[in-house]
Amino acid sequence: MPYVNIKITKTGATAEQKAELIKGTTDLLQRVLNKNPATTVVIIEEVETDNWGIGGESVTARNAKAKS
Repeated sequence: MPYVNIKITKTGATAEQKAELIKGTTDLLQRVLNKNPATTVVIIEEVETDNWGIGGESVTARNAKAKS
């Protein structure tokens, strides 16, 4: 039973986009690894940008710098 955890920042992914990620990931595992879609679990976790860091600073800070 495959378990896939997708982590993204909370930046406005729509329900439709998330559904596409779930379907696409499930289809990919079936096609490449012959995994059963009925037992494939896909979790999408949305992380606040304050809690996601790149290069020593939060995504919130990086986004603020990019806007200025």
